[in-house]
Amino acid sequence: MPSDGPTSVTSDRVRAVRRLWTRKHRQKSGRFVAEGPQAVREALAAGVIEELYSVEPRLGATLVPPDVLSAMSETVTPQGVLAVCRFLSFTPPADPQLVVVLHDVRDPGNAGTILRTADAAGADAVYFTGDSVDPYNGKCVRSTAGSLFHIPFTSCDLADVPTQGMQVLATSGAGKRDLRDVDLTQPTAWVFGNEAHGLPDLGLPTVSIPIFGQAESLNLASAAAVCLYASALAQSMGSS
Repeated sequence: MPSDGPTSVTSDRVRAVRRLWTRKHRQKSGRFVAEGPQAVREALAAGVIEELYSVEPRLGATLVPPDVLSAMSETVTPQGVLAVCRFLSFTPPADPQLVVVLHDVRDPGNAGTILRTADAAGADAVYFTGDSVDPYNGKCVRSTAGSLFHIPFTSCDLADVPTQGMQVLATSGAGKRDLRDVDLTQPTAWVFGNEAHGLPDLGLPTVSIPIFGQAESLNLASAAAVCLYASALAQSMGSS
């Protein structure tokens, strides 16, 4: 196959892309990798692509053999196209109505899924605090299914999350208030904690999700979806 890009899996360009699999090199370069047609399409719309590689002729893409793309990719079965993107800029929303805080959330799949849900629920921003996963982690990026390029997000200290004028609620299986008893028409910042250990005692009001069957609890991503959509629906009905 003719190629206008690297033809060897050991080339310097391939190594440079592979280094972006690590948080250290992502932070140092301010770049990350987006894999697959959907992510690349959204990255193109966001205008953040610096390098584009494809196994098939594609406008603006560097053509590479399949084994080279596989060497660049973090996934076992690459989807034929990959982009090196620069970090997205973040501006705190001016009048947030719904904000998500992920505190000590370490699983990239969970984090990416919640970011996607936050996008779908119309949240204004997502903040990664504490010892949370890097939002530019490859699995996290893939789990967002393109939402990474739609919703503002950043990593910061918990104390630096701007929540003025908002009620701040934490989820807990032993929460003191039932989700159904909370006024969710108000601007709300939801704080979700670690998958295994939950949130430490942050002195925040705690809310529990009612369980109607015999399951002990919901997993983190499911709990976040329930809370975010409860807020989104309450706010949309309250403003109608």
